[in-house]
Amino acid sequence: MIQNKRMMSLGAFFQPTGHHVTSWRHPQAQADAGTNFAHYAEICRTAERGRFDLIFLADNYAMREASPEALSRAAQFVCNFEPLTLLSAIAAVTERIGLVATASTSYNEPFHIARKYASLDHLSGGRAGWNIVTSALEYEAYNFSRDRHYDHEDRYERAREFTRVVQGLWDSWDDDALVRDRESGLFFDTDKVHKLDHRGKYYSVRGPLNISRPPQGHPVLVQAGASATGRGFAAEFGEVIFSTHLTLPEAQEFYTDVKGRARALGRNPEHIKVLPGLMVMVAPTEAEAKEKLDYLQSLIHPKVALEILSFTLGGADLSGYDLDGPLPELPMDPGGSQSSFATTVNLAREHKLTIRQLAYRMAASRQRVLITGSPAQIVDHMEHWFTNDAADGFNILPPYLPGCLDDFVELVIPELQRRGLFRTEYTGRTLREHLGLPRTKSRYA
Repeated sequence: MIQNKRMMSLGAFFQPTGHHVTSWRHPQAQADAGTNFAHYAEICRTAERGRFDLIFLADNYAMREASPEALSRAAQFVCNFEPLTLLSAIAAVTERIGLVATASTSYNEPFHIARKYASLDHLSGGRAGWNIVTSALEYEAYNFSRDRHYDHEDRYERAREFTRVVQGLWDSWDDDALVRDRESGLFFDTDKVHKLDHRGKYYSVRGPLNISRPPQGHPVLVQAGASATGRGFAAEFGEVIFSTHLTLPEAQEFYTDVKGRARALGRNPEHIKVLPGLMVMVAPTEAEAKEKLDYLQSLIHPKVALEILSFTLGGADLSGYDLDGPLPELPMDPGGSQSSFATTVNLAREHKLTIRQLAYRMAASRQRVLITGSPAQIVDHMEHWFTNDAADGFNILPPYLPGCLDDFVELVIPELQRRGLFRTEYTGRTLREHLGLPRTKSRYA
């Protein structure tokens, strides 16, 4: 096997039953996955068997709003485990794979986040990662004593201060502060414990954190901002950056831009891993893979497809338009996801899709690249992006679980390994080691 010096990084992005909106109806999916720990233990061990770098769990703080008919037919956004709680349990049934969970800077306190992720890093032996989000759903605010969500720019300004505070709290204890000397009776060295004493525009946090320094120094910071402000935030903090671009030129522009921004801030661009989302439907032959996707598509209810399209367009009301006509000119919701809106509109314009066609496309992949084919065809696509400055690897989105993850591990991973693009064994134990990232030095070192 030919060995490449540069290897892909792979994340396994799990929605409970899978990423396709009708995944829960598939006979090879676990319909009660949202609260079925045995299901999660199985798929996480499968991902670890495939030598994935990390597992990623998204989250939000409200039940999605939609028409009752559409909402009652969707499984992804209702009755799911809280991800940090789940990953703490997963840490006990896995050994190597990284554990990344989403938490919002808008509806948490820095001390809570710093302590929880430090705890997960200790529980897992250095495998924790924090996906930093500012929350994009307006109705999340209603669950936190607010009448409206923070404005886009305000969210990111708060997030910058929030993240700096969390990083400071992770440095509260020097690595050798806990001496635990039974003979002298000294448990820790007080000179090696630091109060943060942060007083900023949004937060006032004294510290120190009441848990010792995480095994990785800092858990890995993950980000997915695609707007101009989001890119700036990702360049400043992100060590893994998830992206959602649908074409190679868009992905290349993002890759070059965010790494250039990071370089301008004095960061090493090689310490940032850009992982575009990739939904894969693989089978031994292309015809078999297309047949599998066609079956899933046949299960989509029209109202569900339209609700998903409306959501990606910031809640746009499409009821008065001809579904077999083109997407009309629509205003962008300034408080919603600007990147989601732009990606969806660009897709419709570029491929001249009707509203109905666009809705079914969105329902299938929800703004991710969807590749259907044989193992060689899947890897051809991945290799092309990887070797042409569009990706450092991929965040894999199985359409339904556990079936599609099993297929990826059994069919795609061996082809990646055969081409020398992906590891055959783990060489480290921490998430930073998997990703080739240095352990974070303390500011007090």
